[in-house]
Amino acid sequence: MSLSSSTRPSPQGTRGAGRAAGSGPNRLPSGRERRPALAALAVILILLGAAGSALIAVNSGNRSDFVAIGVDKLEPGHKLERKDLSRGDLAGATDGLIPWSEAEKYIGHYTTTRLYKDQFITPANLTAEKPIPNGGALVGVSLEGGRAPSGGISVGDVVAVIRVPTANQDTTAATTLVDAAEVTDSSGAIADEKTNANTTLNVTVLVPSGKATDVAAAAAAKTLVLVELSPATKPEVSRTDGDG
Repeated sequence: MSLSSSTRPSPQGTRGAGRAAGSGPNRLPSGRERRPALAALAVILILLGAAGSALIAVNSGNRSDFVAIGVDKLEPGHKLERKDLSRGDLAGATDGLIPWSEAEKYIGHYTTTRLYKDQFITPANLTAEKPIPNGGALVGVSLEGGRAPSGGISVGDVVAVIRVPTANQDTTAATTLVDAAEVTDSSGAIADEKTNANTTLNVTVLVPSGKATDVAAAAAAKTLVLVELSPATKPEVSRTDGDG
């Protein structure tokens, strides 16, 4: 007995089924497939945010307090007072700055440069020695044998600055240029300790500014002699005069 109908699928059905089967590679990811990727991205962003917060916290924890200027401006030679200073905190490279814990050590020091508000300072900005006072001048003198005591001249000594006549001026009287001058620097010696050979003593003296020209001229002409005086002698100009 023969059947009149065929059980084979029609060509159209076959083509339709083929398209449905082959459409997989070209379709967009479904919502379910996108969720794991979005979740992973969210985790990465959270981790990055946590790392950034930790870095900020670490840097904040490394901040330290340092000495800064608390007034509008300080001129060179200003004697530092407590009210001139303020506390500022910094992190990172702070080598050379004065820690706030050492601020009291520098009260009474003098500024060496012009300083401005909120500027952090270093020891190089300050000096314990008073700068050249008003009405004073520093003059350098080079002395050979017979021009100063053989034992030398030390910083803080008080000397008389005398101009003496040259060999062809024997009839000219010696002249005292400065009655009492403070020695602010000294190096070298009149004679070498080992060989007794003549050497040079270099001295800086603080003199009244009105007498600086005469002292400098005599120093250049090598007609100066320094005579050491009693330590109790008051210099004509001193770094300890006034507050500066």
